[in-house]
Amino acid sequence: MRLTKHLLIGLTALLPLLAFGIEEPAYEVVASWDSTDVEIRHYEPRVLAMTEMNSGQNSGFRVLAGYIFGGNASEQEIAMTAPVQRSMPASSGAEMAFVMPAEFGLDDLPEPDDQRVKFREEPAYHAAVIRFSGRATDARAEEHWQILVEFLAAEGIETMGSPTLNQYNPPWTLPFMRRNEIIIPVAYPVERQANDGSPALSSHYSSAASGDA
Repeated sequence: MRLTKHLLIGLTALLPLLAFGIEEPAYEVVASWDSTDVEIRHYEPRVLAMTEMNSGQNSGFRVLAGYIFGGNASEQEIAMTAPVQRSMPASSGAEMAFVMPAEFGLDDLPEPDDQRVKFREEPAYHAAVIRFSGRATDARAEEHWQILVEFLAAEGIETMGSPTLNQYNPPWTLPFMRRNEIIIPVAYPVERQANDGSPALSSHYSSAASGDA
């Protein structure tokens, strides 16, 4: 009952935030290829709240939303951020994650009421990102992942982990306005940034409008 109450109150509070913009992880774009909508980004360290998606995407979202909307030892509400991160479709051991606001370190977060919520610290890292609009169906996510795989291979950029599907918009957003990204950690040495003519194009800070950046 307590969790349901927090979740309903929290979802109501979330609506205006999704309309006007919410916090996103801070990153710097270090290289960009417009023809493929691919970027190399440098992300700052962050903390993730994570859970397994045992019964599909909605089950994972409910568990994490319950935590940030007060389902924790302090009954503290924690601001929603974007994107919602999840394992790629058909991945074994699928997980969903919310990025915690930058003001929180791992020791600052209250203990979750639901022990399915886990936390992970991620250090700073480089990532390759491909962006696409529309609905992030399994087929479209796989299609863009393969485009990214082929592009990175052609550029000689080594992947360093597993890809994630990242969705920035609420479900009622019109498909053509949706922002979806597949993100994977990569080895992108400083020497390459300095010598291949790829400048640092822009910086993206931790507050951004929902739907586009």
